[in-house]
Amino acid sequence: MTGKTQLGAFLQARRSQLRPEDVGMPTYGERRRVPGLRREELALLAGVSASYYTRLEQGQSLSASAEVLDAIADALRLDESERRHLHDLARAVRRRPRDRRPAAERVTEAAGQLLDVLADVPAIVVGRRTDVLAWNRLGHALFAGHLDFDAPKTAAGRPNMARLVFLDSHTRELYADWPGKARAVVGNLRLVAGQHPDDAALYALVGELSAKSTEFAAAWADHRVKACAVAAYEMRHPLVGALTVLQQTLSSGPGPAVVVATTEPGSPSREALTLLGQAIDHGTVPVPLEYRPV
Repeated sequence: MTGKTQLGAFLQARRSQLRPEDVGMPTYGERRRVPGLRREELALLAGVSASYYTRLEQGQSLSASAEVLDAIADALRLDESERRHLHDLARAVRRRPRDRRPAAERVTEAAGQLLDVLADVPAIVVGRRTDVLAWNRLGHALFAGHLDFDAPKTAAGRPNMARLVFLDSHTRELYADWPGKARAVVGNLRLVAGQHPDDAALYALVGELSAKSTEFAAAWADHRVKACAVAAYEMRHPLVGALTVLQQTLSSGPGPAVVVATTEPGSPSREALTLLGQAIDHGTVPVPLEYRPV
C-alpha cells in the first residue's frame, strides 16, 4: 500500500466513524446514505475548502502543511497518537520510496544489559514488527512457555507476538480480555506502518494475518491506532492461574524495545508471579507444547 493510499484510507475511515451529532452538526432529519460525516462537512469543520480536502483524501495533494493537518486532526477529534500517525502518513506521501532492504533487527547492547538485570521481572525484547528477539526465563514462562526457550535465537524461528495473539490458541486463552489485547496489537502495528511505510516485511506480516484471521482483517480495516507504552492486562496463566500485570514498553529511540510485566506489591498477582519464578527454578514449568493454531 502506497503512502497516498494509506493517508486517504485513514482519513476516509476516521471520517466515516464520526457522526454529525458527535460534532454538533444539525442534519434536519435528512436521510443519509452513510452515518459518518461527508467530505464537505469535515472540510467545513477543518476550515479548508471541500475541493482541497477531497484531493487530500484521494491522494492528489502532496503539500498539506502541518497547520492544515492539525486542523483536520481537530475536526476528526484525533488523540495525540492518532495525530502523530496522520503527520507520519502525510510525510510518507511526500517521501520518495526507498528500495533498499531494511537492516535485520538485533538485540542492542543496551537492551541486552537491561534484560540481564531484569531477572526477577518478566521481560522480552521485541522488534518493531513484534518479532521476539530475546526474552528472559520469566518472560518466556509468562508469555509463551509453550514455545521453545531458544526459539528467538534464530531469525527463522523467532516468535512474533502479533502472530501469536491472533493465530495461537495458547496466547488467545492467556488474555482474559483478548479483544482488548488484539485491538492494542493492531493499533500499534498501524502506528509502526505509518512510521515505516517502506517496510516490506511488515506488510507481508499484515497480509499474512489478514488472510488467516478475519478478526485481524476487520481490525486493520478500521484504521484505529494505539500507542501501547503502558497497559494493564488480566491474564489466565495455565500454571499459576489468574494475575493482572502492567505491561510497559521501554524504548530509548530507534531499535528494539524491552517489554516488561510488573505486578502490584503485596497483591495476589505478585504472589502468582513469584510462584511462576519458583516453578522455573525447580524445573516444573510445563514442557513446550506443539504449536496450536486457532
